[in-house]
Amino acid sequence: MEFLHLFILALLQGLTEFLPISSSAHLILPSQLLGWPDQGLAFDVGVHVGTLLAVMFYFRYDLIQLLQAWLVSLTGRASAESRLAWWIILATLPAVVAGFTFNHLIETELRSILVIAATTLIFGALLGWADWFRKEQRQMEQITFKDACIIGFAQAIALIPGTSRSGITITAGLLMGLKRQAAARFSFLLSVPVIMGAGLLKTVDLIQTPEPHWAGVMMGTVVAGLSAYACIHLFLSWLDRIGMQPFVIYRLLLGAVLLLVWLGSGA
Repeated sequence: MEFLHLFILALLQGLTEFLPISSSAHLILPSQLLGWPDQGLAFDVGVHVGTLLAVMFYFRYDLIQLLQAWLVSLTGRASAESRLAWWIILATLPAVVAGFTFNHLIETELRSILVIAATTLIFGALLGWADWFRKEQRQMEQITFKDACIIGFAQAIALIPGTSRSGITITAGLLMGLKRQAAARFSFLLSVPVIMGAGLLKTVDLIQTPEPHWAGVMMGTVVAGLSAYACIHLFLSWLDRIGMQPFVIYRLLLGAVLLLVWLGSGA
């Protein structure tokens, strides 16, 4: 791919990975509308590394506290931070199981533009409903075993392209009565093991591929990382003022565009 194309794709990945608008829906548009070739597995690994570093650096203090509390909990001393760490582990398991079980189905059957359009619309509308009728009562430290299970199963559904991992986990958090900030922060912390796992799987596949174009990969890592960091910061800063409705409207418009593209392709 041309360097400019790689730059745009890395920017899209960084901006959409943590917003509730579906990164897969955005990454399919350049190939469908502009006929761009596949960016390659090495580039996918690079942008995953970039977004992972961004979220880990942004929440570095939280992650250090959670790790320390979790290690202490192994000695029998529990705390609010250690419980939250255990809930993150618990909420990660459904996505791990679903990923290993349905990976072939997802990669071969569910990456169509019609599926992505449908999930963009359906789960966008669900996010709007959850935000509009939310009952904000609890902070992140008050997340329970039940909350972690439900949010974890929601994250597993996000393996379907177009769903948006951050969108559906925030939706589940709002439905469980979490405050917007609490639902969003838990969603972002929950992304760390998921992105790390996805990156490791892609890295294993990468070992078997020809030597990639490392300059493009490095550029993609940096651009995705910086844009993802800025995106996380701005999203959390603006969340209580703008809510979820602007993202819902955007998703509905994006889903409509994808449907038009699908119809225009004669599928």
